Amino acid sequence: MAVFAQPGAGARFDWGLSGAAELGRVCSALVVVDVLSFTTAVEVAVSRGMRVHPFPWGEQAADYARRVGAVAAVGRRKTTPEHPWSLSPAALRTAPVVADLVLPSPNGSAISAAASATGVPVVAACLRNAPAVGRWLRAQGYGSTDAPVGVVAAGERWPDGSLRPGVEDQLGAASVLDALSGVPGGLSVEAAMALAALASTPDVPAAVRGCVSGRELIEGGFARDVDVAVEVGVSEVVPVLRQGYFAAA
Repeated sequence: MAVFAQPGAGARFDWGLSGAAELGRVCSALVVVDVLSFTTAVEVAVSRGMRVHPFPWGEQAADYARRVGAVAAVGRRKTTPEHPWSLSPAALRTAPVVADLVLPSPNGSAISAAASATGVPVVAACLRNAPAVGRWLRAQGYGSTDAPVGVVAAGERWPDGSLRPGVEDQLGAASVLDALSGVPGGLSVEAAMALAALASTPDVPAAVRGCVSGRELIEGGFARDVDVAVEVGVSEVVPVLRQGYFAAA
């Protein structure tokens, strides 16, 4: 149904792969938000000059990396001194810079890879660069009813594969929507309600550290990844997915 695309609004909001598919049919640009940790990792890598290729989670990522002449990131616990590239933003801060990095993940990366098929610009946003992403979108003319932008919170997955909405991604998406407030087309009801979560959160870093996803990483020994992710508004880098990889706009 057309109503699911939130018609008439300049900035729209939805969740997960299905939400991205719905908004991708009608929006002129898509923003993917996966704070812990895909889009934060993308921002870190792109800020260091790497091109980041999104890819769904799975063993095929290494084969794809070989085909495109890239380095394939591995799981956080599978890194070695010789292969330090992973989904960990903290690790990517210090890993050697490579020209091309395949960065698989089950949520943000899979959504980005699928969204690239729409042909519209796909932007990777996180808490670190949300204001810059909003400013770039407005400067490019997105946010009108004729050129709407869709903001997609990736969320996590339950063991059965169903979507588990994540506090961190809602706050990240809301930070982008906050930067889009006042666009000519206005916010959809869904976008306005997502934004309300930000207004009612006085300490965003504390909320991300205390939410389920943040606690999972901290208790698993990856507190530094959360520390990187909650550095709010520190980056001017806007990674845009074109020709199969994210690079700075």
